[in-house]
Amino acid sequence: MEDIEDLLVGSGSATAPGFRLPMAAAVGVGVGSKRNKLSSSPSPAIPGTQTIYIKTFGCSHNQSDSEYMAGQLSAFGYSLSDNPEQADLWLINTCTVKSPSQSAMDTIITKGKSSNKPLVVAGCVPQGSRYLKELEGISIVGVQQIDRVVEIVEETLKGHEVRLLTRKTLPALDLPKVRKNKFVEILPINVGCLGACTYCKTKHARGHLGSYTIDSLVGRVKSVISDGVKEIWLSSEDTGAYGRDIGVNLPTLLKALVAELPADASTMLRIGMTNPPYILEHLKEIAEILRHPCVYSFLHVPVQSGSDTVLSAMNREYTVSEFRTVVDTLTELVPEMQIATDIICGFPGETDEDFVQTVNLVKDYKFSQVHISQFYPRPGTPAARMKKVPSKVVKGRSRELTNVFESFTPYSGMEGKVERIWITDVASDGIHLVGHTKGYIQVLVLAPDHMLGASAMAKITSVGRWSVFGEVIETVNHASDNKALNKLVPDRDLHSLCVNPAKAGGFSEEPESCACGSDVCCSIDKSDVSRGTAVPQNQSNRNFFEWMLRKREHLHKKVESELASGSVKKQEGKMKKWDFVDKVLLGGMSISIFTIIALVAALAFRVIWSQ
Repeated sequence: MEDIEDLLVGSGSATAPGFRLPMAAAVGVGVGSKRNKLSSSPSPAIPGTQTIYIKTFGCSHNQSDSEYMAGQLSAFGYSLSDNPEQADLWLINTCTVKSPSQSAMDTIITKGKSSNKPLVVAGCVPQGSRYLKELEGISIVGVQQIDRVVEIVEETLKGHEVRLLTRKTLPALDLPKVRKNKFVEILPINVGCLGACTYCKTKHARGHLGSYTIDSLVGRVKSVISDGVKEIWLSSEDTGAYGRDIGVNLPTLLKALVAELPADASTMLRIGMTNPPYILEHLKEIAEILRHPCVYSFLHVPVQSGSDTVLSAMNREYTVSEFRTVVDTLTELVPEMQIATDIICGFPGETDEDFVQTVNLVKDYKFSQVHISQFYPRPGTPAARMKKVPSKVVKGRSRELTNVFESFTPYSGMEGKVERIWITDVASDGIHLVGHTKGYIQVLVLAPDHMLGASAMAKITSVGRWSVFGEVIETVNHASDNKALNKLVPDRDLHSLCVNPAKAGGFSEEPESCACGSDVCCSIDKSDVSRGTAVPQNQSNRNFFEWMLRKREHLHKKVESELASGSVKKQEGKMKKWDFVDKVLLGGMSISIFTIIALVAALAFRVIWSQ
């Protein structure tokens, strides 16, 4: 089936042959497609009344696209559900970076078909490989067609196959959006890239660089701040290349965005992934922006290999020396600077000597975050035709580098320090809240839920391999507390940093990782607990009952998820065994009730006795 923009509505409708319907109504459908086998007759339900399940694979850009699609569907009246079995249609947003992510897509498509669920597939897989056998008979939406998802869903629910792929303009930034985390806005600043990495399939899907205008991005930042967003993540396939297609550059954009952030640093900016070539000429400007109190001192710069020979084969357009220049300059000029990077093990032609150079590079810098992946040949890329390194060797190198990386203790020395943190999420253990320091180090704290979206001063009580634990000392007053900002940026003029530079006369940022370096690679698990890090025992117990309630809710959601996925079978006719949290809560309620009864009885006895 051809793209909708190239399709003429013909004899299958009441419209005269060759007549194009308006864009909002012109939906090309494959009436005789395999989709009809899943839904033999049009749904009698009113459009906008059904329930949609959205599954997202890949980078933060994909997550943002899913949030935009969810927002439009919700605005049109559709309900959104995390339970696939309760949904009337599944929307799958895919990632084409590595084979495992595409295999996961294949699995969920197969499951959807077997469950007779209407399917819509979005993202990089259909955009880059539209003729895949797995996509036959399935509606697909391209990465630049997300603003038409309502049309596609509506027609798919009627039993039609719809395909929208071709477009030359970017989707608007002011579309309705349902954020996965209401405190975090993932803001795409451009799509595509200027590179031509030999292993990258994403370029086939996202295409050449296309940047949003500074005015449109500034407008979006103003809007989300008024919505109560506390973190803005700048996202793209290569943040550093921003603006080169429209005559501007990344520092110019960042200065404009920072000028709109609240001066009390109640909303923070996180700069997304950037490849080395495009920030080398702007290093000092980037460093100055990273020092700003409203910008996290964190940057994701993928190196991929410590060997110039391998980098050349990858067509990465920089050398190891240039990568070192980027890291050395930023760590020297930016206090608390944290650098994340990516490594591909076993790229075709990689020798033992090449790999040793990579290991030595990682040892030299002891990066706190490194995403290590094995090379996966992607169909249609030049690297897929290169002579491969034996699989056993690739796996061995991956294990060796992982062991080296995990031997580092990047957060040693933080214990006892007091840091300002920004709290935006609940940890995956369901117990702690997740905050980040200025250097974007993850801090897990026991705190009430109303602390979400707040900033606080926290004392670091213990450190783990992947994050640190802290105790909240006090909440930062966003209205007037400038002392905390002065503490974060020593020896700097706070006023000159936090006001509009134009007015002051100068400028004084699950998922699956992207081998090309998408900014999701810098993300880490929300909790150390799953990695075996011990929870500190000296945490305050003042929030004990809120912790118990949060833990109970987390356990129940986990059970519901397992039931929905089929990993746990529901036992009919049997009473569920009470877990520890339920017993403690019941015990506490029983004691409270008994105490109240005793007090009432004592009071009554005293009244009677006095008479």
